[in-house]
Amino acid sequence: MGAPVHGSGLRTDRPERSRRALVAGSVGNFIEWYEFGVYGYFATVIAARFFTPEGGSEVEALVKTYASFALAFFFRPVGAALFGRLGDRVGRRPVLIMVIVLMTAATTLIGVLPTYDTVGALAPWLLTFLRVLQGLSAGGEFGGAVSVMTEFAPPGRRGLYGSWQSFTVALGLLGGAGVAALLATVLSEGQLGDWGWRLPFLLTLPMGLGALWLRLRLDETPSFEPLREEPLPERPPGREVAKAIALGAGRIMGWAAAGYTFLVVLPSYLQSSLNATFQQALVATVLANLGFAATIIPAGLLSDRIGRRPVMLTGALLVTVLAVPLLNLLQNTGTSNAVKGGAVFVAGAVVGLMAGPGPAMLSEMFPTSVRYTGLGLAYALSNAVFSGCAGLIITETIKRTGSVDIPAYYAAVTCAVSVLALLTLRKEPVQEGS
Repeated sequence: MGAPVHGSGLRTDRPERSRRALVAGSVGNFIEWYEFGVYGYFATVIAARFFTPEGGSEVEALVKTYASFALAFFFRPVGAALFGRLGDRVGRRPVLIMVIVLMTAATTLIGVLPTYDTVGALAPWLLTFLRVLQGLSAGGEFGGAVSVMTEFAPPGRRGLYGSWQSFTVALGLLGGAGVAALLATVLSEGQLGDWGWRLPFLLTLPMGLGALWLRLRLDETPSFEPLREEPLPERPPGREVAKAIALGAGRIMGWAAAGYTFLVVLPSYLQSSLNATFQQALVATVLANLGFAATIIPAGLLSDRIGRRPVMLTGALLVTVLAVPLLNLLQNTGTSNAVKGGAVFVAGAVVGLMAGPGPAMLSEMFPTSVRYTGLGLAYALSNAVFSGCAGLIITETIKRTGSVDIPAYYAAVTCAVSVLALLTLRKEPVQEGS
């Protein structure tokens, strides 16, 4: 177990088409994670504007905000199944165009939504509806983008090309953090709460139009082109595909949980549990995302040389061992700011060891005829449960137990389970055509 589902069908093409595919595939991931990062960074502001009727508590509002956050993630598998099936039948290109249009429209509309003060209880329902649309589009994004990147990848470079998906996740989160930090610096707290929080969502419109232009120029992948000219190949048995999806989700659950814990949930945790300011929390998040970004592409490149398994196992084991000590450094009032900065940087870096090879690893588990659906569902299911619920689980558990160590336990336990799943991955380096 751990070998790919038979007949992966990965092929290569000319370098210029490969580079174009890399950019067109990456840009949607950037926008998706920019928005999800912004939502996480402004969770406390959004809670106050959409989920806090007069007399409601701030903690209760934050829990409801994360519930909306989690709901969007649970629509990702629906989007992965819906758009994945289309992508495996009509092609990667047209579906990725539909996905970027839906994602851009939903995110931009969040920036113009009326708040609770304006329309009352309708406000959180409108926000939740747009979050659902974002979840659907995000579910269709990953499978198509990774299929495009890996199916266009030159020989021996699937790990490197796939790692750009994760790298643009880091760039998107950093972009969101950068915009949030800039707004927090130039605007007063009142301005930020009144209208400043809308600006990051509205910025998605020009970014989305640029992404649409790139995808309109994208060619169909060399792996899928023959399927349009010939009868559809026989699909692998449903039980075999379902088993691969479950195994793939298990292999990346640590990446999903630890990634969102350290890279997105961290700001609200630092503010609500450790009394950090908004600016301090954002600085910590930027450092964590810089660490994440620093290791992703080297990890993907290394996995092309020595295999996916040793690189991803190293990351999962390090999170399992280091999560609690790193969090304790943040909690210790005697720890210097430099050491705390180093701690969050390391936390992000070890997650990058899993995120770099992860997309290629998932892609190699499925044949062309079900790749968009299979890898998209594996990723979406893992993220729905372990990323989308991270903020809700952590916030609610801290509220009930009073333990501020919950984020570390959550990351450590999920990565320990991923270690077991990754042990089923074959040891030898990945070979072309496998």
